[in-house]
Amino acid sequence: MSAQFHSSDIGAMPVARRNPWKEICAASIGNALEFYDLLIYGYFAIVIGKLFFPAADETTSLLLSVGTFGISFVMRPLGAVILGSYADRAGRKASLTLSILFMMAGTAMIAFAPTYSQIGILSPLIVIAARMLQGFSTGGEFGAATAFMVEHADAKRRGFFASWQLSTQGLATVLAAGVSAFLSYALTENQLNDWGWRVAFCVGLLIGPVGLYIRSQIDETPEFKKLAAVKPEKSPLKVVLVNDRLNLLLGIGVVAGATAFNYVHKVYMPTYALKQLHIPATSSFLGAMVTGFVLMVTAPMFGTLSDRYGRFQVLSIAMMMIGATSYPLFLMLTTWPTVTTLIVVQAVVGLLLAACLGPIPAMLSDIFPTSTRGTGLALSYNFSVTIFGGFSPLIVTWMIAFSNNKMAPSFYVMTTGLISVIAVLALGRRMARRKPF
Repeated sequence: MSAQFHSSDIGAMPVARRNPWKEICAASIGNALEFYDLLIYGYFAIVIGKLFFPAADETTSLLLSVGTFGISFVMRPLGAVILGSYADRAGRKASLTLSILFMMAGTAMIAFAPTYSQIGILSPLIVIAARMLQGFSTGGEFGAATAFMVEHADAKRRGFFASWQLSTQGLATVLAAGVSAFLSYALTENQLNDWGWRVAFCVGLLIGPVGLYIRSQIDETPEFKKLAAVKPEKSPLKVVLVNDRLNLLLGIGVVAGATAFNYVHKVYMPTYALKQLHIPATSSFLGAMVTGFVLMVTAPMFGTLSDRYGRFQVLSIAMMMIGATSYPLFLMLTTWPTVTTLIVVQAVVGLLLAACLGPIPAMLSDIFPTSTRGTGLALSYNFSVTIFGGFSPLIVTWMIAFSNNKMAPSFYVMTTGLISVIAVLALGRRMARRKPF
């Protein structure tokens, strides 16, 4: 029997934690910071495009800006390899502390970067370097944070506790969209372009030290302590690629549809609403806030359902719903391009995101053993996010420009959703042959 199956049955091990909430909150705060910084760049893509990537026309400028948003995702697999392996060798806590430091550095670089009009070509290079550093940080965050959460949780409630990984992403969306909406409402366009956008990034910098302090006060997970007392895996990356490669590939496929849906409907939507539907910036951010709030509230509910009825059962239904609803949601927006329609659509998006993203962290944790869980989680999630999510704003912006069809983003989501349905069913059957879930 291969290592991933007998080693991943960690649920049989007694977990000494009496109350995991301190550790869950510590991981969640840092996770919220990481995704706040990621989202705030996407929400100010138009402003950043004008200031750092000036071009002959607005479409080219926006393409360069969202392209830079995608460039950060090129670094995520590298961060997954290095920080994920570090989490399996040195511990989850050590990796989480390192990732938040990298994120703070990248955010500071963008917040204080001179514009193109001030220093020329060095300006976009600074932004690109900062985004790459942020991507590296985020690449290691998911694996270490998810492993940290599930290994502190009771075996029968891993879906619930791991779902807080996504609940705090919803919180980050509420915060990022709320800050963006407030600045867009309170400031003039010139003020927003001159200095207002920098305030949004500085908010992330204020959160950083709090998250860093809290993470420094937490304990390592009981499972990793037991593993470290024996001998941590010296080369977790090699083990994952040799012993768990099929699970890794299927995990990438599982995440594909959810991450495409997430980045198209949540991250790109304010830009889409502004440029394609001509909805004011403040109102477009309100839609994103609704998505984040619904995701924040309902993700733990779907995590609980995955504990009760099984990860694969919940996830397969959720993925099919994503594929089936993306076109109707965009059709509603283009037919009735109003703020009310946007809010209703974004509420549905938040619920569907929770349904598919809520069970995913625990499901990916189930298929990798403790000795390589940080690496396996980081690789499967971040390779998928890089391939199918990070460049999705660029892809759908190009698709709309090329086809002159405002419905084009839905076709991308439906394609990736089909990939995920196939992967979920294949992984479910594979795991069912080994052990019941």
